[in-house]
Amino acid sequence: MTAAIISFTGDGRGISARLAAGIPGCTRFCFHKHSDENACSFTELSALTADIFGRYDALVFISSVGIAVRAVAPHIRSKLTDPAVVAVDDCGKFAVSVLSGHLGGANGLAKKIAEIIGAVPVITTSTDAHRLFSPDVFAKKNGLVICDMNAAKAVAAAVLNGEKVCVKCAYPHSEIPVELTECDNGNIGICISGNADDKPFDTTLNLLPKDLVTGIGCKKGTSCDAVTSHIMSVFSENRLDIRRLSTVATIDIKADERGLREFCEQLGVPLKTYTAGELMQAEGEFSHSDFVVKTTGADNVCERAAVCAGGMTKVPKTARKGVTAAVAELPVYINFAKE
Repeated sequence: MTAAIISFTGDGRGISARLAAGIPGCTRFCFHKHSDENACSFTELSALTADIFGRYDALVFISSVGIAVRAVAPHIRSKLTDPAVVAVDDCGKFAVSVLSGHLGGANGLAKKIAEIIGAVPVITTSTDAHRLFSPDVFAKKNGLVICDMNAAKAVAAAVLNGEKVCVKCAYPHSEIPVELTECDNGNIGICISGNADDKPFDTTLNLLPKDLVTGIGCKKGTSCDAVTSHIMSVFSENRLDIRRLSTVATIDIKADERGLREFCEQLGVPLKTYTAGELMQAEGEFSHSDFVVKTTGADNVCERAAVCAGGMTKVPKTARKGVTAAVAELPVYINFAKE
């Protein structure tokens, strides 16, 4: 998690320095009258917030909650995309989760900050206050995609009201919490599978695993549009939801291929690369190409790369307009534990 720590006073500067020592990869922003050589100085909070709101996973204000709220209010869009916001008083007594407590991770960050400086974490989300199952926390912890936030809210409300909430899970899983009942039909429930169209309940919260890897090979200079077109076609033709894509894999000599990198950036997935030697060590049956051996040193890039990334081949090599692609499926285990 990348975090921006914003302070306004001398005491706040001291707290920000303590937090920086305990939170890797954070950046300190101090009001110019109370800054130091290890911090970025600022004069206008509104300008600073506008600049950094979309660039960090979390914003930590060493200030009152009111200052934090007014600073971020013009930029708030959605709990799916907004960064975590935490407010810490400049005496270091309380760490208050203000925004994006679940999906953004503000609740967890408030607890971590409290541990670092000896403060009291203040968490006000209902499911946390009652120590009940929270669908969005559960989804985030398991790397699951929430298909419908309205359904997620309905499930959370049903849990709080003590209603029967069903769960249908297509994967191996830990013990289900008492707030949920494992069943195939009912009024409201959660369906964890690779198919967002599976609606076993009257109100169904579909959660998709990020369990697919696509291995890609391409000619030099292949455009992002060409890569995107082929991958989308492969997923569509095989009835695979693109939201399940977790990783793109290829050979190391394609690491700087612009079209490939742009494709990964658009989908927000990492690009993993492997040497020809590593690809050739992948276990399984793969298609062979003398031409690919001659140009890359491996007899197959896309299938072998997908398997090297940890998956088992689900869709074998397909080729179109200079792009080859294969899809592999990663193992999934669902953990229902609250902590």
